[in-house]
Amino acid sequence: MAIDQGTTSTRAILFTEDARIAGSAQREHEQIFPRPGWVEHDPEEIWANVRWVIEAALEGAGARADDVAAIGITNQRETAIVWNRHTGTPIHNAIVWQDTRTQPLIDALAEDGGLQRFAASTGLPLATYFSASKIAWMLEHVAGAREAAEAGDLLFGTPDTWLLWNLTRSGIGGDGAVAAEPVHATDVTNASRTLLADLRTLDWSDELLRIFGIPRSMMPEIRSSSEVVGRVAQPAAALGVPIAGILGDQQAATFGQAAFGAGESKNTYGTGNFLIVNTGEQIVSSQHGLISTVAYRLGDGPAQYALEGSIAVTGSLVQWLRDNLGLFSSSDEVERLASSVDDNGGAYFVPAFSGLFAPYWRSDARGALVGLTRFVNRAHIARAALESTAFQTRAVIDAVQADTGLPLGELRVDGGMTRNGLLMQFQADVLGVPVVRPRVIETTALGAAYAAGLAVGFWSSLDELREHWDEDARWLPQIDDAERARRMRMWEKAVTKSLGWMDEDVV
Repeated sequence: MAIDQGTTSTRAILFTEDARIAGSAQREHEQIFPRPGWVEHDPEEIWANVRWVIEAALEGAGARADDVAAIGITNQRETAIVWNRHTGTPIHNAIVWQDTRTQPLIDALAEDGGLQRFAASTGLPLATYFSASKIAWMLEHVAGAREAAEAGDLLFGTPDTWLLWNLTRSGIGGDGAVAAEPVHATDVTNASRTLLADLRTLDWSDELLRIFGIPRSMMPEIRSSSEVVGRVAQPAAALGVPIAGILGDQQAATFGQAAFGAGESKNTYGTGNFLIVNTGEQIVSSQHGLISTVAYRLGDGPAQYALEGSIAVTGSLVQWLRDNLGLFSSSDEVERLASSVDDNGGAYFVPAFSGLFAPYWRSDARGALVGLTRFVNRAHIARAALESTAFQTRAVIDAVQADTGLPLGELRVDGGMTRNGLLMQFQADVLGVPVVRPRVIETTALGAAYAAGLAVGFWSSLDELREHWDEDARWLPQIDDAERARRMRMWEKAVTKSLGWMDEDVV
C-alpha cells in the first residue's frame, strides 16, 4: 500500500506484485489562504483523511491488514508541521511549500552571501519554498512556541513525519498524553528539502539549525528511503503492517518511473511540475537555476542524487481557473474548453502566484496574463493556462541540458495532468522530442510502494521493478523548429512582464 499525501488530496493505493492497482481511495483537504501569499493546511484534517483512505482502499479491494506486505509513504515536500510531542496537537496549521510569508527572513539571510549562501552544503538556494524558514516563522510568531521548543516539547516534520508519528502511536492515555512512544523520523529525500540537511553527511547541520534558530531536539531521525521504520498502531484496519518506505513525492515518482540510473529522468505534472534527472552517486551543482537533491537511498547503501527543476504552479492553475474564476465546474473540462479554439489567441499566462521557481528563482514575480485583445475569450485563457505548463517545463529542460550537456531523447511523464492529450501534444511540440506516458500514471504512489516492497522482499531488485514499466501512450512533435522557437520566444517575453512586481515592503 502507498499513502500518497499530496498538496490537494490524500490517496491510498494498493498494488499487486505486477504493479497493477488492486484498490484505491482518495479524499481532498481544504486549501487555507489566510492572506495573499499565505497557504496552509490543517494537519488534523490530513491525518483524518489518511485514516479514511486506508480503510476505504482496503474495503474496496476486499483486503485486510494481513493481505498487505508493507506500507510506503510519499508526501508533499517542504510543507512544515510543528506539534507538541506530549499531546500530538499541532501548534499551527501546516505552512505549505507554496507559502511566501517568510520572504523577509530569506531576504535578510541573503544579505550575507546571496541566495546561494548555503547551496554548497544543502544543494538549495535560499527560498521561501523550503521548510527551514517556515519552522523559524512558527517559533517566532506562535505564542509560547519558542519556549516550548527550547524545553524539548515540540517536534517538526514534513507530512511524511507527521503521518509516521501518528500511524505508530497507540493513542492518548488517561492523562491526555501520548500512550506509547511513536516513531519520529523522515527519510533522506524529505530531509534534503528542508534547507537544514547536509547533502554529503545526510545529517542535520548544526550550523544551519543555529542560523535558523531551530533546536535539534525538534528534528526527526533521518532514515533511508527503503527500510522498516515502524508498524501501524492505528487505524485498526491496518494494525501491525510494517511501514517500510518513505520518499518525497517527486523522488517517489522518479522511483515509480524506474529512473534508477544516472541520466534517467521523469517529469511529474501535478499541483506543480517537477523534473528530476538522476545523477547517480555524484552531487552535481547547477549553474542554471536547478537544485541538487537526494533521489533515494536503499537501506544502508549509498545515496543516489539528482538535479531537479521545480515549478510551483501548473495543475493548481487549472484549479484556480475553476474555483476563483469559474471558467468551468470540473477540472476535467479544461481540455474540452481549450480544444474549442485553434490556438491561444495571442494570450500567454505566467502563473507566478508564489513567484517563479526553477530556472528563474524570482520571488518578486507575480501572475501575469498578457497579450490580451478583444478577440481573446475564456477558451483562449484555458489554452494559455495549459500551454504555460509546457513552456515552464521546456525552460527547466533547457537548464538541465545546459548543466549536463546531455541531449533529451524523450520525456517520460506522469501525474494527473498527463491525461490531458492536448497538453501532452503541446509539450511534445515545444520540446521537439516524443513525450511518453507509462501504463501506470500514478507513479508517485507506485514509487512509494516499490520502496516499501523492496524493504520487505515483496520485490527482489531494481531490475525486477524495471520490468514492470510499460508504455501507454506517446506524443510526437507536429511543428517545425521555427514555430517552436517563436512560441518559446513569446513565452520568455511574457515572463519578463511578470518580474519585479512586488515592492520591497510587500510579501
